[in-house]
Amino acid sequence: MAKKPTATGLHTPVTNITQTESAATASRISKGTAGAQPAQQLTADGLTELIPRMEAAFENAAIPFVPDLTGLEDIGVATYGPPSNLEAVIGTDERVRVNETEKYPWCAIASLLITAADNSMWIGTGWFISPTTLITAGHCVYIQHNPVPARNGWVKKIQVLPGRNADAAPFGGISATTFWTVKGWADQGLENYDYAAIMLPAPFSQDLGSFSFGVFVDSDLTNKMVNVPGYPSDKPKGTIWYDNRVIGSMNENKIYYAADTAGGQSGCPVYIVDEGQRIAIAIHAYGGNTANSGTRISPEVFTNLESWKEG
Repeated sequence: MAKKPTATGLHTPVTNITQTESAATASRISKGTAGAQPAQQLTADGLTELIPRMEAAFENAAIPFVPDLTGLEDIGVATYGPPSNLEAVIGTDERVRVNETEKYPWCAIASLLITAADNSMWIGTGWFISPTTLITAGHCVYIQHNPVPARNGWVKKIQVLPGRNADAAPFGGISATTFWTVKGWADQGLENYDYAAIMLPAPFSQDLGSFSFGVFVDSDLTNKMVNVPGYPSDKPKGTIWYDNRVIGSMNENKIYYAADTAGGQSGCPVYIVDEGQRIAIAIHAYGGNTANSGTRISPEVFTNLESWKEG
């Protein structure tokens, strides 16, 4: 069997499992699946999700085992400290709440309850690329520079609740203790390498589907609309919020956009829609006064995601 390719340099994968940079020259896509759940409708132009721009009430019976997130902060605060400025609302907050979270692609996005090495608890967002692999930000699995020394390094566990909606968890939850990131993040804490994978011990019983992801040349992304959904800390805990904007700019390592986000959305997918296919092009992680940004799926990132997808 041929050996799977592995990224090198600062993109070299590292993991908590105990063991005994070039520009894209061609576009590649790793296909996801829509799963067995109903699909969210797209707008008439097929570029964004068809969601009313209002916060509709949502009523569902609370499920007793769903963890309480009250008072928990964005995992980004653990590395960067308060106040967290990793993600930002640009001007007027135009995020809209997603209510039908049992539909694809929302069911392929998960609320993360993160337990750090010192047992402190935090929140974040992840998304499925296979039944047992989720992608997230590097700072969701490996904490850097915290003044509490025992908090730094690999997190202890992450509880994954796909499609969570406040106190309702339509698919239940699974705890993960195996994670991957890369040397650029784990060894040096570099922003351009802030991406990671969460490996589940088993798939969920339901077919939740997964996102496609792709590496694209710049011309294929120019003026593309990006969709940015996740679990922010400034809204009712455990609820998905969504915004979309045309890409503002890009470079070899980052994609920039003015879609509104907040802490807690660290790790969420930044995706385009092409012929009905949701294709992630970046992993959301940072913000600023005029734009938020995600780690671009470069050829090296693509190589690692493909490897992690296969387990």
